[in-house]
Amino acid sequence: MSGLVNALVIVAVAALVIVRQFRARRIDADRRWWLVPLILAVLALRGPGLLDSRHPTESALLLAVELLIGLVTGAGWAWTTRIWTAADGTVWSRSTTASVGVWIAGIAVRVGLFALGTWLGVHQESSALLLSLAGTLALRSWILVLRARSFTSVGRPATAYGDGMPAPAGKERV
Repeated sequence: MSGLVNALVIVAVAALVIVRQFRARRIDADRRWWLVPLILAVLALRGPGLLDSRHPTESALLLAVELLIGLVTGAGWAWTTRIWTAADGTVWSRSTTASVGVWIAGIAVRVGLFALGTWLGVHQESSALLLSLAGTLALRSWILVLRARSFTSVGRPATAYGDGMPAPAGKERV
C-alpha cells in the first residue's frame, strides 16, 4: 500500500477517533472492539517498507519505540477517560481534557522520534505510524472493556430473563 493511502487512512481514523471520543458513548463489552485495530495492523504489515533495509537495526529500534509510544498513549487515553453507569445499568464513557493532553504528548513524542529517525538517515514509512495507531486503539479499547466489566459486575446481580417484570399475583403452579 502506498504511503499516501496509509497517510489518508491514518488521518481519517485519527479524525474519527478524536471526534468520537468527546461524545458520551455506551461501552459494549461484548462487541468486537479489536476489529478496527486488527484491520489497521494488517494494512501496516502488508507493505514491505516497515523497516529500512539500509539501516535495519536503527529502523527496528525506531519501530519498537514507536510501538511503545502507541501503547503508552493508548493506556494513558484509557485511564483518563471518564466511565460511569447509567440508571439502566449500561456503562458509558467520554474522554476528558486530560485525554487531550495524552494525545498532544503522544503526537509531540512521535514528531520528535520522526525527527531523530530523519537525523539518523533512516527511511521511515507511514506503516510504522499505522501499526502504532493500531496498538493505541487496541490497548485503549481493551482497558475500557475491562473497566466497563468491573463496573457491571460490582455490587449488582447479573440481569436475567424476566428482570423488571411484575411479580405474579398468586402462587405459580408447578
